[in-house]
Amino acid sequence: MKNIKIISVGGSIISPSEPDTEFLAKFVKMLADWLGKNHDGGLILIAGGGGPARAYQKAYHAIEPQMTDANIHFATKEEVNEAADWIGVMATRLNAELLRACLGRLAPTSVVTDPTAAPDNWEGRILVAAGWKPGFSSDNDAVLLAEKYGANTVINLSNIKKVCDCDPTDNPDAKPLDQINWRDFRKMVGDTWEPGKNTPFDPIASKRAEELGLTVICADGRNIENTRRILDDADFVGTTISS
Repeated sequence: MKNIKIISVGGSIISPSEPDTEFLAKFVKMLADWLGKNHDGGLILIAGGGGPARAYQKAYHAIEPQMTDANIHFATKEEVNEAADWIGVMATRLNAELLRACLGRLAPTSVVTDPTAAPDNWEGRILVAAGWKPGFSSDNDAVLLAEKYGANTVINLSNIKKVCDCDPTDNPDAKPLDQINWRDFRKMVGDTWEPGKNTPFDPIASKRAEELGLTVICADGRNIENTRRILDDADFVGTTISS
């Protein structure tokens, strides 16, 4: 299938604490309408973990230090991080199944959990994907799917309007950006991934996106009209990250 658009749908907007039914209904209707007016190509949606991932990871981190029995306690930080990462991966799959169910006949193909094994062709107009394995977030899966299907842009929808020049939670004077290059963006987000890490775009995904020369558009997915403008290649509110 040609003319494929890749959308990373943050778990923060699918299920901030529980599934946002109002958002999901409006989002699905917009996608159906857009596809109805664009008869070629299709969409790939990659779901993030959101509230369920954070809640279950928080529970695990609360319980894990109490498991002092050497027969069951993980010995290293890497093992603990991997366990927490798998919890996050499973949360993305739960959100992806909900998203696919809401899309009905538009997305009859099973949720993709391994981007390297995604089908060359699929039934319906939308393919839904979820997290793959520990070591990165679902943003990286979006980049790998963009690489597989020859897309040059990833639309990254979350709960922030724009990327800022520094972390606004630490600096109230942080300035929102319309554009930023990969070199400067990667200086901000670093090169390492930790389960539950909150960045506009995953550091591992960012490294691969830069290598591929991808453009990533970061925008507030709750603004559905703005997402429609991005799909229509019209003016939008957000941040463009590119080489």
